[in-house]
Amino acid sequence: MTSTTTTPASALAPRPATTTERTARTARDSFWIRIAADLAEAIARGVYSPGQRLPSEHALAEQFGVNRHTIRRSLANLCSQGLLRVTQGSGTYVEEFAVDLALAKRPRFQRSMALAGLRGALRVVASSTVRATAAQARSLAVPARSSLLCLQVIGEAEGQPLHCSERFFPLPRFAGLEAVVRETGSITAGFEAHGVADYTRHHSRITAQMPEAAIAAQLRQPVSRPVLFVESVNVDTAGVPIEYARAWFAGDRTSLTVAHDD
Repeated sequence: MTSTTTTPASALAPRPATTTERTARTARDSFWIRIAADLAEAIARGVYSPGQRLPSEHALAEQFGVNRHTIRRSLANLCSQGLLRVTQGSGTYVEEFAVDLALAKRPRFQRSMALAGLRGALRVVASSTVRATAAQARSLAVPARSSLLCLQVIGEAEGQPLHCSERFFPLPRFAGLEAVVRETGSITAGFEAHGVADYTRHHSRITAQMPEAAIAAQLRQPVSRPVLFVESVNVDTAGVPIEYARAWFAGDRTSLTVAHDD
């Protein structure tokens, strides 16, 4: 007859932490909170200015007398607050600025930047000829499967990305628009070169969403930070649609104001 020995359940249960252990754990956990607060204060006092790269994790760990894991936790917290951003392979930087952009009846990116006291332009990162989807065809009032010029664009201010966008233009009407936008950094200049002296925004739709990895990379932000997504259609003076755009704005670097100008 085989006998078995049953281990009491109480012997398998984890030993409750002692008061001393709980106190030590709380102290360790609070280190990253205090460090995050110290760094936030340093940013507020201008010790680290907008756009400046912070010391390395190793240097900060030595400065505060903690391990790098604690520093990472502090930096992650400040990133989630929008005070810092991490650029892979480069380092951790203080966020530069926030810009108030007007979604005006007459949309002009460079004019919006000038009003904010900044230098800004659009940079074309890719272009292609595509067939219009049903939704794009409706927005541009063209037959489905019509040829469209698609420009992938980044809107920058002082060298920092504020938004990235996909812009669609009917072909063959705007066949040469890409070259003008690449040269001038302006959609308006591209339209003018194609006989469109003036144009207005027909409508815009704004929503908040979480960005895909490619969008977050272009905006130099984590995928965990929301963006403002804007769909819009621009028309010429005859009311003919000339542009359908999908744009993603960095939520912590921009605010959008709907302006009802003439």
